[in-house]
Amino acid sequence: MNGERKAVVLLSGGLDSTTTLAIALSEGFAAYAITFRYGQRHDAEIDAARDIAQRMDVRQHIVVDMDLRQFGGSALTGDIEVLKRTDVSEIGDEIPITYVPARNTIFLSYALAWAEVLGAFDLFLGVNALDYSGYPDCRPEYIAAFQSMANLATKAGVEGHTLAVHTPLIDLTKAKIIRLGIELGVDYGRTISCYDSDSQGVACGHCDACLLRLKGFAENGLQDPASYLG
Repeated sequence: MNGERKAVVLLSGGLDSTTTLAIALSEGFAAYAITFRYGQRHDAEIDAARDIAQRMDVRQHIVVDMDLRQFGGSALTGDIEVLKRTDVSEIGDEIPITYVPARNTIFLSYALAWAEVLGAFDLFLGVNALDYSGYPDCRPEYIAAFQSMANLATKAGVEGHTLAVHTPLIDLTKAKIIRLGIELGVDYGRTISCYDSDSQGVACGHCDACLLRLKGFAENGLQDPASYLG
């Protein structure tokens, strides 16, 4: 459609990225979703992303294959056990073993390349700097630096088309993210956030992602519709 505003949305199949997709759609963007099979522990989140993209008003959804297991260095891409905890208060300030080296830089670079082909000048990413596990590539200063680079390193940017990286969740607690998503009609029962779910997407309930998600629903007085072991 002529004159439509296109946006590339990074869609993992998780709670945050699905909420971000809903926000992009609510703001009138024609959404193009990109998901990565990068050697993570399970494909359940990719299946979830496909399902979400089909059910929401996504113009096109692509799954990019790469193998970050060749590098390892993370519990998500190597033979390292995912840390389990009993309570969210145990999550500290250290960068956890589930951090995947340079992952958001790699993902955003792919999204940026696709955006140029589509004639899109907006990228949407569901990073969060409050209820999160301390990843360095989720901070506002990182996003600002990538956006500056994008406008220097692309044909679109050099020709005066300002490229923007939207992070609508970056200053929200998990509880506020969930509340916003519910207002936008997000079906969280179809999302998978767990770092160590089984092949069917049933969550472990004790990794950082599960604990933060459960806390967010509890603070809204709601039961998480996701499936958990036990």
